Amino acid sequence: MSEPQPGPDAIEDALPHEFDHTHSNVSGGWLRAATFGAMDGLVTNTSLIAGVGGAGVDAHTVILSGVAGLVAGAFSMALGEFASVSTANEQIEAEVKVETRSQARYPEAEQAELVETFTAMGMSEATAEAAAAEVHNDSARAVNIHLTHELGVNPSEKPSPVVAAGSSFLMFCVGAIIPLIPYLLGFESLVAGLTVGGIGLLIVGAIAASFTAKSKVRGALRQLAFGVIAVAATYLVGALIGVGIPG
Repeated sequence: MSEPQPGPDAIEDALPHEFDHTHSNVSGGWLRAATFGAMDGLVTNTSLIAGVGGAGVDAHTVILSGVAGLVAGAFSMALGEFASVSTANEQIEAEVKVETRSQARYPEAEQAELVETFTAMGMSEATAEAAAAEVHNDSARAVNIHLTHELGVNPSEKPSPVVAAGSSFLMFCVGAIIPLIPYLLGFESLVAGLTVGGIGLLIVGAIAASFTAKSKVRGALRQLAFGVIAVAATYLVGALIGVGIPG
């Protein structure tokens, strides 16, 4: 059954192309943090249980190591995201002060600079001058426009450190618990844990690819390949250390 089409009034009231042309919010900070958190949780804990399991320890030790890795990793990721986004926002705020001071001291030069920016975008000289003059009628708007074109960031659309930290924390926990599921269900099998972890990597890779309109199969296989490398290296280290530990 085909979807109902918007009526003439709805199309007329909407902005040009709005009714069939929308974009995802790429400035919120949550998607990158959530994706990175889920992938990091999966790779970290799948590798961790591979390394611990490769050393020949019992299932209880594997679960204890996995839960400890989950808690430590989730807090580490959240704190890292909060600090990273906060620092980036503070840097943007510092640039706002620089631009505000520059416009207060050299308003004509700043307006001429914006005229050059607009003409480089394809506007005629007259149109660019009129647009720059109108922009500079509002000092706050002028600062935003200058920074958007000069630095590629909009000071009024900074990502939230809290949202980034929360997304990272939650998704790291989700990713990290996946390879532990067989153990928590009573299956004391390293192979089962690694298999479930591998399936999780495929799923997360495909989901991440769906946000970018890229091939889900390619995204899934790429994430699995990265995970396999990390798991294999950690398992080898665990096996070598386990052999060297006296019983």
